[in-house]
Amino acid sequence: MQLRDKRILLTGAGGGIGRELAPLLLDAGARLCLTSRSDASAASMAHHVHTHRDRVLVVRADVTFAADRERLVERMRAEFGGIDILVNLAGALDFGLFADAQPAMIPRLLAVNLEAPMQLAHAVLPAMLSQGSGRIVNIGSIFGSIGYPGFASYSATKFALRGFSQALRRELHGSGVSVTYVAPRAVRTAFNPVELHLMAADGLMHMDDPLWVAEQIVRAIESGRPEVYLGQPESFFARLNALLPGMVDRGLRKVVPSIARFARGAA
Repeated sequence: MQLRDKRILLTGAGGGIGRELAPLLLDAGARLCLTSRSDASAASMAHHVHTHRDRVLVVRADVTFAADRERLVERMRAEFGGIDILVNLAGALDFGLFADAQPAMIPRLLAVNLEAPMQLAHAVLPAMLSQGSGRIVNIGSIFGSIGYPGFASYSATKFALRGFSQALRRELHGSGVSVTYVAPRAVRTAFNPVELHLMAADGLMHMDDPLWVAEQIVRAIESGRPEVYLGQPESFFARLNALLPGMVDRGLRKVVPSIARFARGAA
């Protein structure tokens, strides 16, 4: 899919990946609606992409609110005449032992990581189906394929997002509307608590540069591949976990005490 003149709604544009992804999409000739949860972040994004201001719309919105989601779709229709691509990038993370988690974090993760992408997809689908074309891009995680210690709630939401993406892709076959699921591993951004950076320094986790991840997302959109997994050896272990989960269990057992030590520091 060529991105020139494509109308793209990008949620979570104020985060580390989003700030790298938005300029890449604009450089490819797309027209963008970027979302941010705060006025300050919206102003920062507007400045970040000011050289393309004739093709970009920055909207303060919380995608967990139905009224804000409806407003985003209406702004896309009013400003650009519709939508060609939805990129569900907005996400929330929780790192820590599940027994120590705050109960309120569970519905928060579900709202941001699962319900909002599903509701936005539902909101844009009628127009995409009517025009006979469109793409829904859901940004998941390697932890949506590997249940990783310290990320129980987060993994649950990303497993669900992967399942939703797969089912919807199959449901839409032949409609002209496609679904792409992109699963990065950890990314070096302010999204992460400091304990994750310490884990990476200790060799327990690999982190990718957000610009590289953004470039891979653009390639995934252009290629139309149904699923894209980023980073090795995590991508290999994601597939191994589907075939031989017991082997992955045994491999992770020896690092659980170290993960727990960092996880308790994040609590």
